[in-house]
Amino acid sequence: MDAIRDITTSDFDAVIALNDAEVQQTSPMDAARLQSLLDMAAYRKVATVDGQVAAFLIALRDGAPYQNDNYDWFASCFPQFLYVDRIVVGARFAGRGIGRRLYEDLFAFARDSGVQTITCEYNIDPPNPASRAFHDRFGFRELGTQWVAGGTKQVSLQAAGI
Repeated sequence: MDAIRDITTSDFDAVIALNDAEVQQTSPMDAARLQSLLDMAAYRKVATVDGQVAAFLIALRDGAPYQNDNYDWFASCFPQFLYVDRIVVGARFAGRGIGRRLYEDLFAFARDSGVQTITCEYNIDPPNPASRAFHDRFGFRELGTQWVAGGTKQVSLQAAGI
């Protein structure tokens, strides 16, 4: 891995392509949606390999003007938190520890920002066992579940302490 750095507009095409490849696990995102998320995000990073965008992570702090059922659920539970909106690692870069390094960087960012809780969700129907295993390694625990996307997906609502 070359670097973990802030997302720039020159990364938009690569970030959108990575998201599109995993859209069943995330949600659709075009350039306008990406810009909107980045405008609200506290943490917005890409990981590069040989100069190519291999992965990205976008996370929002409590108090963001984000319209999202999962974010709202966490906001009702925690006065202060960092919400992982999405993390995507390109399939050809899987298994290289890139997602782990992004999360290590995110946890360091949370500590430096005085945030004690990181939250996220992942699909349990349809199941996403890779995401479950990944988040388990970082100490995430299920706090609840809910149906989203018009009842087409059920998510596990997760939190980890810093």
